Amino acid sequence: MDEQSKSLDVISRKFPHRRFDPLRGRWVLVSPHRTQRPWQGEVSKTEGVSAVRYDPTCYLCPGNERAGGKHNPSYSSVFVFDNDYAALLPDSPEIPAEKTHPLLRAEGERGLCRVLCFHPDHSLTLARMEVSEILPVVDAWAAQWSELGGRPGIGHVQIFENRGAMMGASNPHPHCQIWATEHLPDEPAAEFDNQRQYLLQHGRCLLCDVLQAELDCNERIVCQNEDFVALVPFWAVWPFEILLLSNKHLSAMDQFGPAQRRNLADILKRVTTRYDNLFQTRFPYTMGFHQRPTDGGAHPEWHFHGHFYPPLLRSATVRKFMVGFEMLGMPQRDITPEGAAEQLRRLQEQHYAE
Repeated sequence: MDEQSKSLDVISRKFPHRRFDPLRGRWVLVSPHRTQRPWQGEVSKTEGVSAVRYDPTCYLCPGNERAGGKHNPSYSSVFVFDNDYAALLPDSPEIPAEKTHPLLRAEGERGLCRVLCFHPDHSLTLARMEVSEILPVVDAWAAQWSELGGRPGIGHVQIFENRGAMMGASNPHPHCQIWATEHLPDEPAAEFDNQRQYLLQHGRCLLCDVLQAELDCNERIVCQNEDFVALVPFWAVWPFEILLLSNKHLSAMDQFGPAQRRNLADILKRVTTRYDNLFQTRFPYTMGFHQRPTDGGAHPEWHFHGHFYPPLLRSATVRKFMVGFEMLGMPQRDITPEGAAEQLRRLQEQHYAE
């Protein structure tokens, strides 16, 4: 490390500073001196390992009746169905432009919402599933992305998982959601704009360059395999946020071969196990994949990646709140990304409950 890098390292570990997020084009305030502040705020309940493999009241368990009145089949692997209470509908009417004020605009939004159950066992999470059990989930994600994204009028397919009650999950059964939207939502739209501008200006992929910089630095890498790298990004907002990047410049799961699908399952198992081991709890998070828009374009600027946004800050019961300055000014964090990566990196990859 040269003298300039050493000076930056000392400043960034001890003093307030801000870091630029090139993927979204925004700044993040880092306040490492606040990590020792006393906490007298909300203390949440912890979630331990469940022993309930089948819950007769769960609307996602095999054979049970769902909230909408339909019955699940007695599935033995993954199970996909249209959400009974979908946030999007395929036949939403258009809103005529002449009916809206230029400053009070509204548009119709068509789409579909699906639920994908990972496993029939109610007690499991990705962290406690075997890689061989996660692989069918990856295969189903790829199939759903291609099928929904291939429909006329669908511009984006968002696969995401809300893990834990702290993140608003209404059911603990292992599952995720898939929303296919007519338009590109705000978060991937911002990423699209910044990736496209970087490619136009530099002739290279933004996230390929970010990945190489992180590999050269090697301070924020959590774990990796032949096809994927999990790291705490330099500009991370959430305390133990992880950015998951494909090693090769691939834009979506339809470009994954068998080895890449298995290695995605492997890296997901390793990341989520580390999360659970950090505070020995069923670690909550929101996780999702950002893949190229499904508008039929080639999108050479787009690099496949996933985001993990976990709220826990300093223990299994204390979480980070995005309020006050974060809502009115800019995102802010206390623990540095380097410190978070170090804590995650040194954890075992065998689940604490096993």
